[in-house]
Amino acid sequence: MKKQIRILGIDDAPFTFNDKYCTVIGAVMRGGEYLECVLSSQITIDGDEATSVCKEMIQNTKHRQQLKVVMLDGVALGGFNIVDINELYESTNLPIITITRDKPDFVKIKDALRKNFNDWQERWKTLEKGEMCTVETRHNPIYVKSAGISIEEAKEIINLSTIRGVIPEPIRVAHLIASGITRGESYGEA
Repeated sequence: MKKQIRILGIDDAPFTFNDKYCTVIGAVMRGGEYLECVLSSQITIDGDEATSVCKEMIQNTKHRQQLKVVMLDGVALGGFNIVDINELYESTNLPIITITRDKPDFVKIKDALRKNFNDWQERWKTLEKGEMCTVETRHNPIYVKSAGISIEEAKEIINLSTIRGVIPEPIRVAHLIASGITRGESYGEA
């Protein structure tokens, strides 16, 4: 695997549930070392267009031909605006890797979906796609799903693009930019 592999990391900006929209930031990086481009878009909080917005970000960037993989901070953006990782892979032909720092509580997630959405079964079905794998790091484990790439290859890309801590730089940088734009200064962990 090339050290300078081009990765698009995507994360959402901080929001409140009083907001209607949420900014989504993409960071195109070479491995975990060099930021080449920042992309931005918007999604509806708890909407259903996160997959198509990610697809547009990928298709419209001038770096499209050089991208080799997309990393998402979790499988949902803007609350429960869930990304269909299989559809995103199939429509872009780019492997998709989701990274989650904390182990998801699927019972609570399913209850929240059931309580708040008429289409909760569709959202749940989309959220369930892909096998959740635990990936050990030097610090804490992370939880990974992938589409279009084996878990072994995903681990290699994660290791290649993680400088410090457990979150790969493309996601970490997207998070810093998103929170800096929204709050005036970046904060917290991706």
